[in-house]
Parts: sequence; structure tokens; C-alpha cells
Amino acid sequence: MYDHVTLRVSDFATSRAFYEAALAPLGIELRVEDGTSAAFGRRPSSFLLTSGRPVTTRAVHVAFSASDTSAVDAFHAAAVQAGGTDNGAPGIRGDYAPNYYAAFVLDPDGNNIEAVCRT
Repeated sequence: MYDHVTLRVSDFATSRAFYEAALAPLGIELRVEDGTSAAFGRRPSSFLLTSGRPVTTRAVHVAFSASDTSAVDAFHAAAVQAGGTDNGAPGIRGDYAPNYYAAFVLDPDGNNIEAVCRT
């Protein structure tokens, strides 16, 4: 459906460290980094961070798929531990769908980052 998503971040080192920790429980790894941009993915890279330009991405919502509920739980814990702000603890979101299990965290720039699985 899409090829990649890029977020322009205000503090590259902080955001790279946040995403590296938060996405690891979902099997999404840091694939390439050059000091001003980073590419994450399972294979190939499809989620990118960049700096060096004015930050234009704020209040973006990105949802990452998780293999199961324990991966969603681990994502939430890792993201909060890495400096993210809780924006919705792991659990069923019955107003979305009866099997929609998700967690939400605000990244260092205030973007709403979600991990979701459909149990």
C-alpha cells in the first residue's frame, strides 16, 4: 500500500534511540544510519527518520503491526522506558473492532505511535 514513511525529527539522536528501542519488540530493526537519517524495517526499510531540515511532521499517527498481544505490550513498555509518553496503555479497543489490541505512545516530537495486532 505504501513504500515508506518519513518523519522529520527535531533531535535526531534522541529520536533514533527512541525508535530503535520502541520498535525492537515488533521485530523492526535499524537497518541504515548516517548520522542525519535512519532507516528502520523488517526487510526492506520502510520507516525513516531524518534531520537537518525544518521539522514539519508533528501530531502524525503511525501504526505498526505486531505479531501478538505480548509484542504490543513489549512495544509500549520499551517506548515508555525510552522516553516516550504513554498515550494509551495496551488493551482491546472495542470501539475500533472487537479484536483490535493496541497501545499508543507519543514519541519525542509528539507523534502518536501505535502498535496493533488483531487477536
